[in-house]
Amino acid sequence: MSDAALPYLPTLARLALALALGLLIGIERERRRKEAGLRTFGFVAVLGAVGAILGQAYALFAIGLIGVLVVLLNVETIRTGEGAEITTSAALVLTGYIGLLAGSGHAFTPTALGVVTAALLAWKEPLAGFSQALTDGELRSAIILAILAFVVYPVLPEGSVDPWHLIDPRAAWVTVILIAALGFANYVLLKLYGARGIQLGAFLGGLVNSTVTVTDLSERASGSRSGTADLTFRGIMLATGAMLIRNAVLLVLIAPATALAAAVPIALMTLAAVGVARLSHHRPAAPAAAPAGLMPAHSSPFSLQAALKFGAIFLALQVTGTLAQRTLGQGGFYAVSALGGLVSSATAVASAGNLAAASLLTPEVAAVGALIASGASALVNLPIVARVAENRLLTLRVAVALGLVLVAGGIGVAARFIW
Repeated sequence: MSDAALPYLPTLARLALALALGLLIGIERERRRKEAGLRTFGFVAVLGAVGAILGQAYALFAIGLIGVLVVLLNVETIRTGEGAEITTSAALVLTGYIGLLAGSGHAFTPTALGVVTAALLAWKEPLAGFSQALTDGELRSAIILAILAFVVYPVLPEGSVDPWHLIDPRAAWVTVILIAALGFANYVLLKLYGARGIQLGAFLGGLVNSTVTVTDLSERASGSRSGTADLTFRGIMLATGAMLIRNAVLLVLIAPATALAAAVPIALMTLAAVGVARLSHHRPAAPAAAPAGLMPAHSSPFSLQAALKFGAIFLALQVTGTLAQRTLGQGGFYAVSALGGLVSSATAVASAGNLAAASLLTPEVAAVGALIASGASALVNLPIVARVAENRLLTLRVAVALGLVLVAGGIGVAARFIW
């Protein structure tokens, strides 16, 4: 092969990238005192790069040599009684392919693979601890969520499937996946940090399900000391603020224009909820440790039943909201939004955003509907507190605080849509 076929600088850059990635992966193996360490991984990456530069036959020969090296490595470790080096062997083979990609002129793909490989090797203990801490229900939930996103969604028909243009399966399923993914992520956060304190647990619980969180907090305040009631009040308001933040995130993901239209009112409502919780800190506080049962009673972060429930509610709200808008105008849509907020504010907000994204509603009308649903979801907590906590002072404080939240939302609506 002539020098003209191997331009100096590009060839040098490819070899340098392969060597750097091989050394990056090898550092971790060297620190763990493995047979294949820093130099071995560097050689393997460069070998793959040279094979790719010289041609396909040499590339295949290089991979074959790496396979022989892997066999010799495992024979040696087994002979010395250390067992087979399965992880190191897999990393060596992958490093060879990383070198091939770098030698072929790729940059991003081999770099990403190299970084991910090094991370997987370095995070052995955290990853092992995480996998062992997973429950069967959580693992099944993750698998179901992946099926919904990558198996079910691609086979759904595009566009409306009815002559009245009311039902769009793909749009509905995207919303289901978004809500499920947010709930899954929030569940993980709640599981990781929920035991650090009632207030943090209440906020994270509000991201998952504010109604369940408020019910749990109210049960703990029933017949308790005033300090616990104060913590309960702060938790309820933080859960309400978290619910508003979650709904805002949904709007951003589904209908950015609607999110922009609702930004000021939702921001004021959230600030009011969190601000009231913050101002109540002057009262005597109970110990910061959260009771063991603070987490909402979810046996798993996600389930097929929950997906179907979200989908059914979403379709019902979307069809009803569209029909109400067509027959009764904006007032009909707002009424449906209020009813939807009492059932599931996340679903009602997603429905409003989806209607706006499909140009069936203006962003301003959809924003008002989302605000109404969020306000209804906040208000439904008041009878829960009154019935479960059986604490008149706490109920009065929650009523006043929720009133302030709604007033803040009204001021935001006036500022955004009227002035």
